[in-house]
Amino acid sequence: MTMQLDVNEDGRKVAQSELKKKQVSGDSYTAISAKELGKRGEDAAVKLLQEKGYEIVARNYMCVAGEADIIAIDEGCLVFIEVKTRSDISKGFPEEAVGPRKRARYERIAAYYISEHDCSCSHIRFDVIGILVAEKNKALARHIINAFG
Repeated sequence: MTMQLDVNEDGRKVAQSELKKKQVSGDSYTAISAKELGKRGEDAAVKLLQEKGYEIVARNYMCVAGEADIIAIDEGCLVFIEVKTRSDISKGFPEEAVGPRKRARYERIAAYYISEHDCSCSHIRFDVIGILVAEKNKALARHIINAFG
């Protein structure tokens, strides 16, 4: 197996797989961790949802079933939103990473959330937002409404 190496801004060699996002600045690269890339993706998703009129109820909601990235209300519907962010499509589009196991986990998370909170919403929905980072401050966002429907 061959692994491509890049040099980061400190002059250290970094495996290509460790570089989640590269920002070209002259001849140097700045690596952003997967955690930071994910956080930036979630921030962008919140902004997108707010622009669409969603009311954000919770971010990074944790329970024994796992974590929901975003919980929001859209026209009286309680929406659980999984955000997937990637810096390239070598492993497919971000939203393709949400499969049956993630779906089952989100359904359990929703059950816990409803049992713990007084919800006046009569409907529940599961959305996925896939964010593909193109370059610094540019990304392609795809909002899949009722992704588990």
